[in-house]
Amino acid sequence: MDLFQAMSVYVRVVEAGSMTAAAQQCEMSTTMVGNHLKALEQRLGVRLLNRTTRRQRLTEFGTAYYQRCLEVLGLVADSERLAEQTHDEPSGTLRITAPLTFGTERLAPALSEFSLHNPRVKLDVVLTNRRPDLLDNGFDVAFRLGALEPSNLIARPLIDYTLTMCASREYLARRGTPEKPEDLQQHDCLAFAYPAGDDWQSVARQWRLHGPEGEVEVAVSGPMLINSSAGLHQAARTGMGIVMVPDALVEQDLREGKLVALMPSYQLPSRPMHLVYAQDRHRLPKLRRFVDFAVKMWGKHSPPLTSSPSPAPVFPDSDPGTAA
Repeated sequence: MDLFQAMSVYVRVVEAGSMTAAAQQCEMSTTMVGNHLKALEQRLGVRLLNRTTRRQRLTEFGTAYYQRCLEVLGLVADSERLAEQTHDEPSGTLRITAPLTFGTERLAPALSEFSLHNPRVKLDVVLTNRRPDLLDNGFDVAFRLGALEPSNLIARPLIDYTLTMCASREYLARRGTPEKPEDLQQHDCLAFAYPAGDDWQSVARQWRLHGPEGEVEVAVSGPMLINSSAGLHQAARTGMGIVMVPDALVEQDLREGKLVALMPSYQLPSRPMHLVYAQDRHRLPKLRRFVDFAVKMWGKHSPPLTSSPSPAPVFPDSDPGTAA
């Protein structure tokens, strides 16, 4: 058994939430992932996970061992970075984390260009709507949506993450086209389901728009509440109702006429977005090159921040419908 690889696989299983998801990230079969875990448990003589057909739970020892694996893998990564700093050409593994929708629709398609110009950099990308700690989880860089918490990390402002309100031509032909916010109350509005206790839980049924008369808040209703902006997108395409989703999801459908943007004179909620990384890691050629690439692609070209900006509307780092 390759102990280092087995520890890496175990960390992926914990972070991904299942062996199937971890297998996809590790580019190996689910059986092979299971073999690594079994070999690791046999070596340690202690169970790490309690697994059923539906879920997995960390044992008490498994939780402590996960933290220790992060420390060990982090030390190995730091050792590799020392070697990387002696070379000008970017190389090694770059760990990136980003929100799910942005990562799928914006980041992933752009990474082919980055890889083309940096062939010695291997990309390790984790898309999640949680906000994993960079240092504790061994990430080099993160895309963050919403207000930032105060920290010593460098934060490069990126373009705001904006939303579009739209519906299919079939729906509009059947129900008519809303011209002003109040008209939404007569329509089927499909909403994102925020988790309980979320600051934006009320937004699911209270859509906010800003127009000539200032900010307007409209109580909406509809046949579906769903915790996936991708699900909202697909429901809109089938004519189920009106949605408010990230631009990135619907750009192509709008261009092709499959969906129609509504109330273009009104401004919808948006989220600030930043590229976040530790100052000391910016010395690494691979990270410097990626930061330059990301800022060129999505940057606001503003000076970098070293702590949280002034208070702004809090949008959870989720997959929303005023949503991300």
